Amino acid sequence: MASAPNSTLPVLYKDLVPLNSNDHLTWKGRTTDKAPWIASQHAIPLTVEEFPVAQRDYPIVFSSGERPVPLALMGLNEGVNVFFEEDGTPIGTPYVPAYVRRYPFLLAKLQQDSDNLSLCFDPSSGLVGDFEEGQPLFGEDKQPSEHCQALLQFCEKFEEAGNKTQLFMDELTKADLLMDGEISIQRRDKPDQPFTYRGFRMVNQEKLRELRGDQLRKWNENGLLPLIFAHLFSLDLMRMIFARQTEQGKGPIAAEMANVAAEAEAPKA
Repeated sequence: MASAPNSTLPVLYKDLVPLNSNDHLTWKGRTTDKAPWIASQHAIPLTVEEFPVAQRDYPIVFSSGERPVPLALMGLNEGVNVFFEEDGTPIGTPYVPAYVRRYPFLLAKLQQDSDNLSLCFDPSSGLVGDFEEGQPLFGEDKQPSEHCQALLQFCEKFEEAGNKTQLFMDELTKADLLMDGEISIQRRDKPDQPFTYRGFRMVNQEKLRELRGDQLRKWNENGLLPLIFAHLFSLDLMRMIFARQTEQGKGPIAAEMANVAAEAEAPKA
C-alpha cells in the first residue's frame, strides 16, 4: 500500500531539466490553486517538521523497503486520493505537504561525483515555460529573479528538512522500532469481513514501551518522542480515510458494490 516508488525519478516527477539563463531566460513560472499531479497519488512523502500539522488530516506511516520514509496517506489504495478531485481541486481545506508545494522544482545533483545541487524542474508540469503570463525566472541581466530566488530558498529549506527527517528515520531504525503495519477496519454491512490494509510500516508500540528511560528522555529532549506520538495518534485517521473512500465511491468497497449491482442487473438464464 505504501511502497517506495521504483523509479530513478522522485514521485510526481516525469522528467528533470536544470534551470539556467541560457536556455530559459524568458521563461516564467505559473501559480495554480489546483494540484492535478497528485489527484491519483495515495501517499506523499512528508518531512518530520510537518508531522504536527499533517497528523490532523492524514495518517502518517512509513514506506516499506530498505530506506523507509514518512508518508502522508491520502487514500488507502493505489490511485485513490480522497482529499483532491481529479482536476486537482482540494476537497475542503487539507494541509498540502511541502513535497507537493515544491513541485515542479527540486534541487538535484547534476554530477554524481559532486555535492553541488542545482535547481531543476519538471518540464512536463505545464507550470514552467515561455509563457506570456507568470512570474519571470530571470531578469534582463540574466540573474535569477526574486521569484526564482524564493523558489530556490524553499527547495533549500526542504532539503534541510529532509536531512532532519533522515536522522529521525535513522534513530527509529537503530532502535529497531519499525514493524510491518496492518490495519483492519470493520464494515457495517459485513462485520465478519473487515477490510485489511498492509504494505506499510509503523512504530512497534510494545518495543517503544520497552525502551530504556535514558533513551526516552533523550528523545523527549531533542523532539523525537513527540514525532513518534504524532505518527501513532494519526493512525486512527485510517478509518476516516476509509469512510471518505466509501462516500466518494472509491477503493475496493466501491468496486465490490459495482460488481453486486452488475450481478443484480444481469439477465437471469
